Amino acid sequence: MNYLKTSILLGAFLLGTTFAVAQKYRATITTESGVIELFLYDKTPKHRDNFVRLAKKHFFDSTLFHRVIPEFMIQGGDPESKNAAAGVPLGNGDVGYRIPAEFVDEYVHKRGVLAAARDNNPDKSSSGCQFYITVGKKYSDAELNNIEHRTGRKYTAEQRELYKTVGGTPHLDGGYTVFGEVTAGMNVVDKIVGQPRNGMDRPNEDQRILKIRVKKKWLFFWI
Repeated sequence: MNYLKTSILLGAFLLGTTFAVAQKYRATITTESGVIELFLYDKTPKHRDNFVRLAKKHFFDSTLFHRVIPEFMIQGGDPESKNAAAGVPLGNGDVGYRIPAEFVDEYVHKRGVLAAARDNNPDKSSSGCQFYITVGKKYSDAELNNIEHRTGRKYTAEQRELYKTVGGTPHLDGGYTVFGEVTAGMNVVDKIVGQPRNGMDRPNEDQRILKIRVKKKWLFFWI
């Protein structure tokens, strides 16, 4: 801990103030269209730590957002996309392992969340490397009622309000692990998702991830 943090701790002790200190992982996705900033959730540690580990190895550098669907999401992380020829189908690349599902009720697929892609395995385990960022759309109460009826899931009042005012992809809840969210750069996500694409939803022009970097940020919570 550096001098500034030590001084804050000492001052708080002398004043009798109680607070908590936490380190949160922040991720920056630099693309040819701009920069997307995110933070990673602590309640999904397997997915968080895997994403951090791959980013530190520069695994994602020069991969593509190889699948884009308006009002839905953008998907990336396929290692086979790095040197893929134009028009080649993508989405099957992996790292040889899956991550066990980490479903947390409070983490829903609102607009701008980071979540793990997966195949149709029965355990709903996630891909070891592929991820997506939701774009989604806004939903009405009636539409949310239908989703609840179909899935058996019950949304809180706050979650319903998010889907009605911010939007997202609620039909993915409980099926795919959400492990972070965008804090800046959704305009970049919107630009990428709006690119012309072929019948496999691959953009006609490559939407390249130049690099993904992660770092820890100190956060102080006064209580």
